[in-house]
Amino acid sequence: MSTPVSGARGVLTLRILFVNVHLVSGDRPGSWVLVDAGLPGSTDRIVRTAERRFGRGVPPVAIVLTHGHFDHVGALGDLLERWDAPVLAHPLELPYLTGRSPYPPPDPAVGGGAMSFASRLFSRGPIDVGARVRPLPIDGTLPGLADWRWIATPGHSPGHVSLIRAGDGTIVSGDAVVTTRQESLASAITYRPELHGPPAYFTPDWQQARASVERIAALRPNVLTTGHGPPVRGAWVPEGLAWLAENFDRVVLPRRGRYVRRPARVDETGVVALPPPVTDPVLGAVAAAGLGALTGLALGAATAPRTRPEGSRASAAPAQR
Repeated sequence: MSTPVSGARGVLTLRILFVNVHLVSGDRPGSWVLVDAGLPGSTDRIVRTAERRFGRGVPPVAIVLTHGHFDHVGALGDLLERWDAPVLAHPLELPYLTGRSPYPPPDPAVGGGAMSFASRLFSRGPIDVGARVRPLPIDGTLPGLADWRWIATPGHSPGHVSLIRAGDGTIVSGDAVVTTRQESLASAITYRPELHGPPAYFTPDWQQARASVERIAALRPNVLTTGHGPPVRGAWVPEGLAWLAENFDRVVLPRRGRYVRRPARVDETGVVALPPPVTDPVLGAVAAAGLGALTGLALGAATAPRTRPEGSRASAAPAQR
């Protein structure tokens, strides 16, 4: 874990292992909004950081979710036991936050890297926070954050949203755009800044993901704070986003994968239909290596010279039947 970073004016980014949560200063002095809720077990760290920043016993005006994947809602239940705050999410995220539907299965065949391989073990929910979760205001406003707006940036999840403060070109992009190669465990841990599309293994609609990268790039932000990777700022941010959007099919879109040609079908009730899975090349290679090893052992056992214990007598004639 690292020290919280002020990625933008009024935005404190807290890194928890390989995922970020954001504490955004509100309109009134001392008020604030929490964006996302991190991994399970991160409750105390989020609370301690909030208390140092805003004072003890000051709950957030709201908890805004960019989306509801396990690494963005892990501490949500525990936080709601401590804070009387509404949870706000896009309507298309509500099935995964109210116990109605799990997310589409991950696709370990895309992206490469240890995180992609491990994604088959990641939880896809749902969680159930019941009436505590509400739809985001339809007009794009955010309670307690008059200078901010939310915009729909789906693809990585059906109801994924990003937050924008147009006055100074700041975007909290969630996982629509990230600043690390999240599929790689080494990149996720080293936290070295580099622009990437959404984490591939949990992205069930690549056409929407492309449109969302294009939408973010068109806004030409100066500061980018994301769900994975460090905050970045400067002239290279809009230039890098423009390049990423223009070259999406070449540098972001996987060549093959479960959702590359056909997205998961979803609606306000959750997942409706799924394309069939594709062969996972990594798992296939592991299986082939295992089969090869077993075959080698079997052949070795079959061709090894047979020995007898010292003092045993060998029969000079075939056994009588």
